[in-house]
Amino acid sequence: MMNVGTEWMVDALDCSPQRLREVRTLEAICKQIINDLDLRVVGQPLWHQFPDPGGVTGLYLLTESHLACHTYPETGIATFNLYCCKARPEWSWSAQLRARLGATQVTVRYAERGADAEELETRGQGDTETRGQGDTEKGRQGA
Repeated sequence: MMNVGTEWMVDALDCSPQRLREVRTLEAICKQIINDLDLRVVGQPLWHQFPDPGGVTGLYLLTESHLACHTYPETGIATFNLYCCKARPEWSWSAQLRARLGATQVTVRYAERGADAEELETRGQGDTETRGQGDTEKGRQGA
């Protein structure tokens, strides 16, 4: 089977609840990802601010696919999902989310889409390093 892209699933833990409620903060992170990885936005991004104590949801439609962000201030968690149909370099998820959101742990999982291997790899960028198959307990370790 042919590789048709890479999907990154990122969890940032113990983030500042206040920052997780700020659309401008999350929008700045997403714009940085888009600029650094040379992605192209189709149309206008969509953002939704939930009532307190809720967070923010953002979505960018990209020519390469999509970038989504969901925050949960009540638990200090931010999640990001980036899917690209073209190869892209590593992005400094851990450093960026620690600096911008105050995260104490960042777990980056990625999957090659359409590839023969059904493995889901976790790149903890210094936080956790595990490798597992699909949605097994091992694959979720450190998330």
